[in-house]
Amino acid sequence: MTDFSSNSFKPLLKRLVETPEYFSPDDLSLALNHLFTPDAIEPTLIGAFLTALHIHRVERRPEFLAAAASVLRERALKAAVEAPETDFVVDIVGTGGDGYNLFNVSTTAGIVAAGAGARVIKHGSRASTSSSGSADLLESLDCLFTAPTPGTPMPLPRVPFTFILAPHYHPALAQLAPFRKALPFRTMFNVLGPLINPASPRGMVLGVAEREIGPTFARSLREGGVERALVVCGCERLDEISCAGETWAWELHSNGQVTETTLSPEMFGVPRHPLKDVIGGSPAENAETFKKLLALREGEAIPQKLVAVLDFVVINAAALLVVAGIAKDYREGAELARGSILSGKAWEALDQFRVAGKEAAQKINLTNGNI
Repeated sequence: MTDFSSNSFKPLLKRLVETPEYFSPDDLSLALNHLFTPDAIEPTLIGAFLTALHIHRVERRPEFLAAAASVLRERALKAAVEAPETDFVVDIVGTGGDGYNLFNVSTTAGIVAAGAGARVIKHGSRASTSSSGSADLLESLDCLFTAPTPGTPMPLPRVPFTFILAPHYHPALAQLAPFRKALPFRTMFNVLGPLINPASPRGMVLGVAEREIGPTFARSLREGGVERALVVCGCERLDEISCAGETWAWELHSNGQVTETTLSPEMFGVPRHPLKDVIGGSPAENAETFKKLLALREGEAIPQKLVAVLDFVVINAAALLVVAGIAKDYREGAELARGSILSGKAWEALDQFRVAGKEAAQKINLTNGNI
């Protein structure tokens, strides 16, 4: 077993600070294994390393993102996905950091896509840059998240939608939390979440808040084993497909090629809406909006205050349905997404996840001898 210490870490830090052009992905992997080994190095060295990574913008280089994601996946607790070969598992997620505090569109879009036939295993967490993260919304909707047992892969049942809470699976990141919180800037680890889903999705819609890192993430997804993906950045520097205007997009094809394109609401068959019409609130407020949205039914009038949110969710769910291979294009994806909501299928997908979560919690209670 490798002996990690401050003395073995300092040459790596020195190389990153003084000659970053010679700092390699292998160096990053070795450095991260130092960081993730409890009490291996002095706290001051951790802060210095995180700062150096930020200054040299290491997260903008795909080979470094892939190396960091590989280390975290190796150290993550495992998930046992039921029928992974049969189903084309997908995820929809954003890196955060856009500062808009919008409604939880990616979580809702994932559930809507699941109602339209996709197998969605979403990897997310509680809020860090907004008022309501994916986990916060789902908890407000009475969902339970079962933590895996170290050494025993967590079984993920074959239901349309599943959510796995990132901190449950990535104990290594918990060790860095105090250092990251103490720094006045976002670190590489803020953007790594989409690359380390323990369910190893084969398809993904990934939103980034910086256009410059779009191609980097598309290539990093490919390096991480994702087969098809759409990396998106709204022209407002939004980590979703924008309902207000154009969206820059990078498509990862099944042959490994990455192509750049521009999306617009019109391509999905919906009008444009200003972002102020899709602003979010607290988890409880977003949960109420979610319930009203998924309670809409065919033939009923859509309340004006829900029109923009509905279209925002529909275009993002449509993209996921295209990546999943269920829709042939974005317009068909939008029709399927709208049908998922209006038919009640989206609500059923959420309800199946809630039931599965409660059953898993009951099994654990019985195993532990609790009543």
